[in-house]
Amino acid sequence: MTDKEYLNKALALMHTGQWFGFRKDYTGTERMAYENIIVHDSSITKPTEADVNAKIQELKDAEQTAINKKASGKQKLKDLGLDDDEIQALMGA
Repeated sequence: MTDKEYLNKALALMHTGQWFGFRKDYTGTERMAYENIIVHDSSITKPTEADVNAKIQELKDAEQTAINKKASGKQKLKDLGLDDDEIQALMGA
């Protein structure tokens, strides 16, 4: 995922509904950046940049954990004697 995709997903997971957007008259080099977040729902306050960055890191860590577990699972199947074709047939990758 790109940095923009991580930002968008992290914000979407922080509250339900379409509570945020990005300014059209943005500052900086990227429209989809923390400084350009606008909140559409008056009952929600804009999360801190630290909170957003923590959520992004959480997403990245979960993605890396899934990659590591898949690699570990493949290795365990190889250790049991399965070849690459058999592993691919079981895992689809």
